[in-house]
Amino acid sequence: MSPPYPVGPEDRTRRRSGKGCTVSTTNHQWNDDNLDHTSKLSAISPSDPVEEAEPGLTAQDRRAIENLPRGSALLVVRKGPNLGARFLLDADTTVAGRHPGCEIFLDDVTVSRRHAAFVRDGDSFLVRDLGSLNGTYLGKERVDEAVLQAGQDVQIGKYRLTFHPFVGTD
Repeated sequence: MSPPYPVGPEDRTRRRSGKGCTVSTTNHQWNDDNLDHTSKLSAISPSDPVEEAEPGLTAQDRRAIENLPRGSALLVVRKGPNLGARFLLDADTTVAGRHPGCEIFLDDVTVSRRHAAFVRDGDSFLVRDLGSLNGTYLGKERVDEAVLQAGQDVQIGKYRLTFHPFVGTD
C-alpha cells in the first residue's frame, strides 16, 4: 500500500479547500542518517475565494445566467439530445414539445407534440404539463403543474433541463 503523501526528495503538494484558503504546502524531506521522514507545513494563508460553481455549467452558461433580463429565466439542457442547449424564457408562456412550431423544440419520440408550458407568474415561473403521454417531472416526481425553484431539474421525455431564474438587482 502506498503512503498517502508523496515520497522522495523535493516532492511538494499544494491543496485548496472549498472555503477559499490554502490549507498547506508540504515539503517532504528524507533524513539519510536514520531514514526518518519529516514534514514541514507552512502556515494557513488566505487566497482568492474558490468559486462555488454549479456542476455542469460552463463559464458561458454562468455569464448568460448572470446577464438575464429582469422577469426572465434560462433552461439549460443537462441530459439528453442537444446537451448544453439553452432556452430563454422571456414570454408569459413558452411551450416545449416535439412540434416544430413550439418555442422550445425537443426533437425526440419521448416528447409529446405540445408537451409542457413554462408560464411566467409575476416574478416566478411554473411548469404545466399539457396532457403529455410520458408526463412532466420535477426532480423524480410527476407533476401536472408546479412552481419552479432555481436549480431544479425538469424532465421532459429524455431531456433534463435545469431552471435558472433572473436573480440580479438591475
